[in-house]
Parts: sequence; structure tokens; C-alpha cells
Amino acid sequence: MNEYIVNTKSGKVKGFLRDGRIEYLGIPYAKPPAGKLRFKRAQKIEPWNGVFEAKEYGPEAVQNDEGMDKGSEDCLTIHIQRPVHGEKLPVFVYIHGGGYTTGAASVALYNGKHFADHGLLFVSFQYRMSVFGFYDFTTYPGCEDFDSNCGISDQIMAMQWIRDNIEAFGGDPENITINGESAGGSSVLNMMAVPAVQGIFQKAIVQSGLPECVCTHEMARQNMDLYLEGMGMTQKDIPKLKEMPPFELLKGVLYVAEHHQYKNPGIFLPGPVIDDLLPQRPVDAIRNGSAKDVKLNIGTNLQEGTMFVHPEKTGFPNSWSMVSRMMEQNGHAQAIPRVIDYYHPSKNDRFTKFKAQNEFSMSTIPPVTEKFEQEGAYSFISFATDYAFQVPSIKAAQAQRAHTKDVWMYRYEYITKAGWETGWLASHAFELPLSFANMDFHFSQFVFRDEPEETINSLIHEIHGSWIRFAKTGDPNPEWLRFAGYDSPVRIFDKESRTVRLDRTELMRVWDDMRFYEE
Repeated sequence: MNEYIVNTKSGKVKGFLRDGRIEYLGIPYAKPPAGKLRFKRAQKIEPWNGVFEAKEYGPEAVQNDEGMDKGSEDCLTIHIQRPVHGEKLPVFVYIHGGGYTTGAASVALYNGKHFADHGLLFVSFQYRMSVFGFYDFTTYPGCEDFDSNCGISDQIMAMQWIRDNIEAFGGDPENITINGESAGGSSVLNMMAVPAVQGIFQKAIVQSGLPECVCTHEMARQNMDLYLEGMGMTQKDIPKLKEMPPFELLKGVLYVAEHHQYKNPGIFLPGPVIDDLLPQRPVDAIRNGSAKDVKLNIGTNLQEGTMFVHPEKTGFPNSWSMVSRMMEQNGHAQAIPRVIDYYHPSKNDRFTKFKAQNEFSMSTIPPVTEKFEQEGAYSFISFATDYAFQVPSIKAAQAQRAHTKDVWMYRYEYITKAGWETGWLASHAFELPLSFANMDFHFSQFVFRDEPEETINSLIHEIHGSWIRFAKTGDPNPEWLRFAGYDSPVRIFDKESRTVRLDRTELMRVWDDMRFYEE
């Protein structure tokens, strides 16, 4: 590579040598979605003249993270890290999470340096979020020129850019793995369902995805009405959103986050909708063969719900009355007794003592002054874990198993000292420092402070090492047996990781094929 200059279909790109790796950061992969392109799907970048110096990450998408407005509408950039030597390198694509609302590929935790150091070509990208990427105004009168699924269109264009250009960077276009966590994990499942990216990737890793976080245009109106209420606007005011300063649009996003569960218990925050880009719900599409032959590695954490279930401003139901309303509103009133019996024998279960911050992000570390208590809360935490994460992930694995034998499941169960002290246990996102082998990030230091070094190294070997082996060979670990259904071998990531047989038949019977907020 002459001065690390690469010829892409958009123009020449110059990379930079850092710490024994070549990095190409901040490459535009689509036109800036601003001005007349706000609320429009991604459009192809116009080729540039000269050489683009890919020296820094592009701006993150517009967002409010812990009270701070940041980001830019000109955010559609892609980032590549690779070892200095090697061609036809396995390609590892990471899609960041953040509830389709916050986050960025440039977050230090998601640095792919350790993947590159093990011979992979690591790729990540930014995409539009919240009101700019996943709020659907298309069903309101006079909003025919708004597009739906703008964020999905960004991800599709990024994947197509990778297909068209990755070989020029030394990547193998026939050996591409996509990975994501939380909304990023959901995005991986979405990409398995999207017709426009079929055949681009061969392997997928889903960490703590929410497979059911997809709704119809009509159901999206439930959250869009809340957004307008939070903005102090009416339907007639929606066109004004095209002209307002970008950060002013975020006021209603916080309002939706605080109120959506009390209007519709169990509904997800705004995300993708069913449309021409995503014609079916991911699990249904996968069941119908949309990702035929794609090898799938999918799993969840033992207590995902601790990050979302709170006594106030909760992200999922926190009382039996909310659970009952959720069931009744979706036509499942007959299932209320068996659900309550499964999660707690007492209908009087409620929050009696529960200390936890109402909102959480990886940029906020809670003060730990005394042991947090969750007396009476665990039933709802377990309910949320199963409803949003574990049960639909098992369904996704079962759906893909009909189209390839190469499906694996895991569960992360290691509870650190910080996990005990905060009451979050083995919570959502707690495995991320291990999958990236990144112990320097402040969230990593919070989760794993005072943990034995040999335990951390063992878990990094298990998780990060398995992701690398999967990307290179298509098999995460010889000791990790393939998924075999509801009663199946599952890899347990813990102080002593192991493959065990988990019988989740009863769990799946309780949930049956209940569907929520689909009509």
C-alpha cells in the first residue's frame, strides 16, 4: 500500500499507521443527511477528487447523552482498522448499540484494535438515531415526504459500501462477520431480515439483542403521539421538524423515554418499522429463510433487566398491574395467571426497597455508598429479561436453525463485585469489556474493579477469543456445542466457563407464541 492509500469506488482514501495498525477513520459512505435530506433515506456519496485523509472518527449522530447535547447530522462515516500485513483478511463489522437513541462507533470501548491485532480487519460505522433515524412520521397527514427507517437505510448503505470496497483494504468479501450488542444486536438481526443486504455477510454475532423491537407504522404512532406531546406540538406542526435546529428535536425524545411504559406497558422505544426495507419482523423473516446459511452466534446476559426496570421512569413493567395491562392490551389476558405463577407465586409482589438510578448509560457510573437492594423487584427484572431478550433470542436461534446447522447460543452469568454492590448483577452490557478485551475504558474499570486478573483474562479468552475464532473459522469453540432447540447445549460465560444443557422448554411454554404491540 503506497503511503496506505486505497482506491475506493468513492475516491482515494489515505490511512495512518498507529500502534502497529493501519487505521482509516471517518470515511463518508453516504451524503450528509442534513438540510433537504433530513428525514430522507441515505443517498450515495458523490465521488471526491484528490485523497481523503481518514485520520479521525467522524462526528457521532445527534443525541442527548446524560443531559449533554452532542453530535452532528453529518454523521454517516465508516471506520477501518487492520494489521499492517496480510491480505484476504477476515472482516469483522461492529454495529454499536444505545437503544437506537445514543452511542457511537467512536466510543473508546468499541475500539477494534484487539481484533486487528489478531489478524482481523475491523469495521464500524455511525448511523442516524432517535428522531432522525427511527421516528416514523409517515402516517400523519401532510407528511408524505418523510421517509421511514432512515437509520436502517444508513445501515444498509454502510453494508453495501463494505461489500463494494472492503477488498481494496485487504479484506475478504467472502468472509464477513457482523456483530452488535443491544440495539446493535437488534440491528444484526434486522440485517439478517433485510433483502437489500442478503449475501453480503456469512456470519452473525448477536449480543443481548431485542429481536421484537420492530413495529408497524400504525403502532409507531403510539410513541410518535407521545413525542408530539413532549414537544408541545400538534400533527400540523410536524413539517416544522425539518427546519428546527437539530438539538431542539431531542426534547420529545426524553419525554417518550419517560412516559412510554405508562401508556403502553411493555412497548419498546421507537425503532425500525415494517416497510419496504424491512418487509417482515426479523424472527419471521429468518424463519422464512431470509438469512439462509448464515452462521449465527446469539446470546443474552443473566439479568438484562436490572438496567431497565426501575421504581420510577421504568423502561419495562415494574408492577403486576403493569404486566396485567400489557397482557390485556395485547389480547393475552388468559395468560396472566401462568405468567404470574412462573415469575412469582404472590400477586402482591411489588417494589419495597429498590435503589438504582432511573437512567443508565455506559458513560455514567453510579456512586456505590452502600449495598443496593432489590427486595421485591427481581420478578419484574426476570420478566423483562425474558420478554425483551432471552425468549425472542431463543426464537431467533430456533428460526435460523431451520436453515443452517451452525447456530450457537451463550449466556453471560459472571457477577462481579460491582454487580453485587449496585444490584445490577450480570446486567445488560456487562460483557462488552470482555468481548472487546478492553479494560481501560471507565465502564470496564467500574464493572471489573477488584476482580481477579486471572478471571478477567479467562473471560476475555472465552468471549473475545470465541468471537475471533468464529470470524476466522466459522466455529467459536470446539467445546461449545451447537444449539439444538429449547432443551439445548448453551455456553455459560462465568468464572469457570463451560457448556451446559439448559432446558428452557417450560420458559418457552409460558410465553408460547404471544405477540405484543404488533397491531
